[in-house]
Amino acid sequence: MLRERLIGILRGPRSSPEVPLLAPRLDGTQAGARVRQPDLVQLRQSRGLEQFFVSFRDQAGLSILDLGAAHQENINFITNLGHRFYSEDFLRLMQEAFDGSLPDQSNTGRIEYFLRQGLNYPDGHFDGVLAWDALEYMEPPLMLATVDQLLRVLKPKGYLLAFFQTAERAQMAPCYDFRIQDAHTLQVGQCGHRPVSAQLFNNRSLEKLFQNFESVKFFLTRERLREVIVRK
Repeated sequence: MLRERLIGILRGPRSSPEVPLLAPRLDGTQAGARVRQPDLVQLRQSRGLEQFFVSFRDQAGLSILDLGAAHQENINFITNLGHRFYSEDFLRLMQEAFDGSLPDQSNTGRIEYFLRQGLNYPDGHFDGVLAWDALEYMEPPLMLATVDQLLRVLKPKGYLLAFFQTAERAQMAPCYDFRIQDAHTLQVGQCGHRPVSAQLFNNRSLEKLFQNFESVKFFLTRERLREVIVRK
């Protein structure tokens, strides 16, 4: 039972029995993973997170994909609800695939490589995806391709939660780290800055981005962060 639990947490279905498991560190990352230490940490209420977990109330055995680093708080919270936890550190994968360059994000070959590394899962594998703020660091070609793949790996009626800054930004923007404290509270840490897309994420542009989903719902926070929850 312990081995099955570790498999569900630490590797996706594309892994084979011959691939050794990666032992989790105390901070929840896997051995060899890059650890981002937050510079500034605060607790904040999240209506989007609350809505995400309310959608799965009274259910167990679901598959949840986290697109941030595999923090122990997130692993514990989701597995304690009886769900399976998967992690793909999108910011690390983007750094590897595009070397931090926004222009390269229109390169078809690099996009395909990134998606193979991060979303090589069967159709309809996940009940929910915690995308956090990963999408806002993408140029339109990469973002559209990624959203299409997220739609593909979500089950019908599955949910995706994503965060976007509401203000116009410069070429660099804060990079955040999200750890779940409870079903409606996040520990948010700032981990330096990253280059960002120049586009403005307003309600209209986000509705267009998620136009192939069944529904899109917005929550605007006092930190000028737009929380978006979409259902397939």
